[in-house]
Amino acid sequence: MKRFSTLLLLMIITVATMQAQNSFNSKPDAIVGTYRVVHDGEVSKVRVYRCSDGSYAAQCIYLQDSIDKKTGKLRLDSKNPDKNLRTVPCNKVVILRALRYNAKKQRWDGGRIYDPTRGIKAHCTCEFEPDGRLKLRGSVMGIGETIYWIKL
Repeated sequence: MKRFSTLLLLMIITVATMQAQNSFNSKPDAIVGTYRVVHDGEVSKVRVYRCSDGSYAAQCIYLQDSIDKKTGKLRLDSKNPDKNLRTVPCNKVVILRALRYNAKKQRWDGGRIYDPTRGIKAHCTCEFEPDGRLKLRGSVMGIGETIYWIKL
């Protein structure tokens, strides 16, 4: 009887976790919000918002070490491959563009993510994990990296 009760409890927890993940991933605007990001030694906050064309974008709104130690001024996006964007302050960089909700796959895809620590742009897909973290997968020519954002 004890084994049956334990097995039943585990099944209920598994189903509840899957339902929670599906509820996040089944709502297109669930991605909208503010996230804490830790990546390549940088701690930041990013705000995801819905654009007028229905796509989603994300912009950095806070960077923990935003002051350049050499100059004492606000750091700029100096590694951006677009030379016109290298004067953008580090706490205003657009990290994610043109992300769209894919109802069939219950995830967000088709967007481009930008890594300002390396100056790389990549294709991006996003979906929520059962624990509520946002999983972002960026890839360039089949080589990819996964990072997690924590919704605040």
